[in-house]
Amino acid sequence: GGNSVVFSPAYGSPFVSDLEGGRRYATLEDFENLVKLTYLTPWLQHSGGTVCEPVDVPVNKRHLDMVYAHLRWSTKPFMGGVTSPERAEDSIDMARIVFGSEFLETHCVIQGNINVNSPLVFDEVMTGALKAYARANQGNVISPFIIGGAMGPVTQPALIAQAHAETMVGVALAQLVRPGSPVVYGNFLTTMDLRSGAPTFGTPEAVLSTYAVGQLARQLNLPLRAGGHYTASKVADAQAMVESADAMGAAVYAGAHFVHQAAGWLEGGLVTGYEKFVMDVDHLGMLVRRMQGLVVDDDSLAADGYREAGPGVAHLGTAHTLAHFAEANFTPDLVDTASFEKWTEDGALDMQQRASTRWKQMLADYEPPDIDPGVDAELRAFVADRKETVPDAWY
Repeated sequence: GGNSVVFSPAYGSPFVSDLEGGRRYATLEDFENLVKLTYLTPWLQHSGGTVCEPVDVPVNKRHLDMVYAHLRWSTKPFMGGVTSPERAEDSIDMARIVFGSEFLETHCVIQGNINVNSPLVFDEVMTGALKAYARANQGNVISPFIIGGAMGPVTQPALIAQAHAETMVGVALAQLVRPGSPVVYGNFLTTMDLRSGAPTFGTPEAVLSTYAVGQLARQLNLPLRAGGHYTASKVADAQAMVESADAMGAAVYAGAHFVHQAAGWLEGGLVTGYEKFVMDVDHLGMLVRRMQGLVVDDDSLAADGYREAGPGVAHLGTAHTLAHFAEANFTPDLVDTASFEKWTEDGALDMQQRASTRWKQMLADYEPPDIDPGVDAELRAFVADRKETVPDAWY
């Protein structure tokens, strides 16, 4: 709430992609890689939830591996399972192993991403997960996902009203289960290409809807979830970055507190891209700097610098410049500002190619956070025990 904003990576994609391997089904190794990449960047403050679907693990058991990965390979807050009430309970129980039951009673350490089955339906699965998190005094992010013309009317004012109604039903239900349980006012409103039926992202209509939803959340004094670096593009190209920048800018300027899908999103959410992930993270750093605004004081007005340099003299060598050069301007990791000759000498790499090198180096440099060996053993035992109690299911 307040003026704080938390960024979280992509969620729910069954595929991943990278420059070398192309588009392919995601695995548990990919999931763990993305958790580690999230842990390593300061611009993502939340570890996410299903950052990709590890399709090599049975559907009814993969939540155990995903929650373990968040708890073991990162120290950032995360989302638990929501695809059944039992999987939500498992996620909460694993959080209790790490944080303690008493701590969970008074602190929110895990969230459920509760998607409304728009239009105007809360299905049994999502309702059950919502109740599980609310009973445990953990967070629920109530998120209508409405594509204009499909899950609601084609006109944006109608979608905004529908999303508001759906969100408020979820908020009310959480409070009926446990008054005061944490909730986030979520939304995911977008448009579609009415010629093909394909969803579209970063469009002017979706941006305007995000601004309106932000005003509704502020009226209710509820924290707002919005997002993200959305795009319909299949690769991290110019289309991807234009759509992503417009969609993400709308979330930030609408006053969102929890920005979901902030890194890696491609192909309408079907793909989490490794290169797109680190490119998005670079952009988040720029946005964070922008949101910090300007500090205007005697030092930033640099009167001493003007006196030292005098009229017509460059300021590059002044004491003021030397004192501030390291932090005066945000420096992205991936942006190339070299001369054409230097760029050519270094291999003439475009941003995707530089991003490919970047994420691989990040994983090579990764060091896992410390964890109490007894807690880790208890987590592993819980996962093993739960997996043994039911046969594998792939649906």
